[in-house]
Amino acid sequence: MEYISTRGNVKGIGFIDTVLMGLADDGGLLVPAEIPAVDAETLEEWRSLSFQELFLKIFSLYTNGEIPEEDLKELVNRSYASFRDPQVAPLRRIDDSLYVLELFHGPTFAFKDVALQFIGELYSYISRTRGEIIHILGATSGDTGAAAIAGVRGKEGIKICILHPNGKVSKVQELQMTTVDDANVLNLSVQGNFDDCQRIIKELFGDLEFKAKYHLRAINSINFVRILAQTVYYFHAFLQLPEEAKGRTVNISVPSGNFGNIFSGYLAKKMGLPIGKLIIATNENNILERFVKTGEYKPGEFAQTHSPSMDIQVASNFERYLYYLLNEDGAAVAERMKELQTEGRIAAEGEELRRVQADFAALGVTNGDCLETIAKYSREKGYLLDPHTACGVAAYEAHNGAGEIGITFATAHPAKFDEAISLLDIRQEFPAPISALSELPQVQTIVDNDKAEVTARLIEFFG
Repeated sequence: MEYISTRGNVKGIGFIDTVLMGLADDGGLLVPAEIPAVDAETLEEWRSLSFQELFLKIFSLYTNGEIPEEDLKELVNRSYASFRDPQVAPLRRIDDSLYVLELFHGPTFAFKDVALQFIGELYSYISRTRGEIIHILGATSGDTGAAAIAGVRGKEGIKICILHPNGKVSKVQELQMTTVDDANVLNLSVQGNFDDCQRIIKELFGDLEFKAKYHLRAINSINFVRILAQTVYYFHAFLQLPEEAKGRTVNISVPSGNFGNIFSGYLAKKMGLPIGKLIIATNENNILERFVKTGEYKPGEFAQTHSPSMDIQVASNFERYLYYLLNEDGAAVAERMKELQTEGRIAAEGEELRRVQADFAALGVTNGDCLETIAKYSREKGYLLDPHTACGVAAYEAHNGAGEIGITFATAHPAKFDEAISLLDIRQEFPAPISALSELPQVQTIVDNDKAEVTARLIEFFG
């Protein structure tokens, strides 16, 4: 297994070098040169596996044997030892047609823990075994930053800097990042939105001299390992369905802002996971819904919503899907991305649009509909949804067909977004680790939306 860039000018990269490169040196994103196939017989053999065992099976298809099996097993076991549920990501039955995959049982109560606990262990392993300096740089719309910091804090040989948009994440998300006072952690609070943070990050990774000099490594989903780790729980969710679900079409609804989580499902489906619709749930920042419905991919006006982790207009993983939509033609991808940069939009028309609509369904959920869905499921099902998961459930309701099964990903614990839930006069019990955050002092540096200022802070921190 080798890895190549979506833009065609980086080829023949191994697994560990893919981890370290993050953003490809030609500005594209790294993908496997070939996607391994999983047949029905293999899938059935995997049905009895634990999450950790399934993780090993899937990763072994992609790692080229670069990590000895026993080492990889130890990394995986350490990664999920701190999860509060022994299944890591349990599947909850809500009614005859709806299941919720709870992805919030990790240290920071968000789905990002599933990938980032492993990546933290993997970076530590690479630093130790290859003598690599690991300086992690990432942007977050809320959950990635906390999960990334939790994955690497205190680890020898690693420093991490996270940019988050000042005042545009939930209070719990902010506290989970900024109450960490470890010497290897720097929080930069940017006077802008997430897209501003992400743009600065991509520009810094695109400066190959700066990237090499300061040993920059990616923790965002531009790193393919994030995508692959998330692919595992698509298989895990499908394989947990009860016997009576066999023979029914299974659709998966995914809250998605940066296109990483839903692309993981696209990868799982291309590997052979027999699922029906991949449903993209967005909020009022609905660029992905507009693309699926009209073929136009054009960033619009930024809206602040009750689901801040999806308050994104430029979805960095969209380029990976574009690569497959354009029949794995790197030159065509580079041309489209150049068009996006110069003209502010790209479009899929005709056969391309028909393929997009065969691959995905989508729904942009308003703030009002999000709150209404939370209230409805609390009242009628006795199940409390966080605002992102509520968008996923609303999209499931819009697109799941009669007789079909829907799985919605619960991407965060509702306690992380009490600002929205309290508007409904719903009182929830906070988990102890979240309650304790408000008693801790915060450590963060507020910076302007300015690449030069961020760069200066990084040089001082990374040395």
